[in-house]
Amino acid sequence: MTIHDTHPFLDPESERDPVRRFRGRLGGAVTLWTSGADRGRAGLTVSSLMVAGGEPARLLALLDPDSDLAEALQRTGRAVVHLLGWRHRDLADAFAGVAPAPGGPFRLAEFESGAWGPRLVDVPGWAAVTLESEQQVGWSSLVSCVVDEVELGEDEPPLVHRRGHYVRPTD
Repeated sequence: MTIHDTHPFLDPESERDPVRRFRGRLGGAVTLWTSGADRGRAGLTVSSLMVAGGEPARLLALLDPDSDLAEALQRTGRAVVHLLGWRHRDLADAFAGVAPAPGGPFRLAEFESGAWGPRLVDVPGWAAVTLESEQQVGWSSLVSCVVDEVELGEDEPPLVHRRGHYVRPTD
């Protein structure tokens, strides 16, 4: 086995998508979206999102249209959007499908069932949302969700993803 100082499967720089590289340099807070109930529950880490204030407020996000989450959100019309902190990085990787999760990612943390879907118990904040609209944008599905409820706990540094890595918070 060889130890690499770079990603061993990374495309050569000349073949990398410049738009994807531009997006990666923006960085963003990592959220976990969950939807569904019992065996039909699904989750996905999402950092391409924005909050639109108003009455009602909305969350807009770009989702993988082929993801289990997109299907569960279409089926139920509801989701929970969790703010993740540094301590959630392994969970975020599991829901992104880039880390192993024996038995599934929902077994890696404590979740409570709720009207909008499974809710991660130990997050600094979450929002319950209802799907309002969806449209294809590029290779993604742009979803607009009405914010039904918001719960905020103690403020903590968010889990931030930039250029393919999590950024460790500094005090």
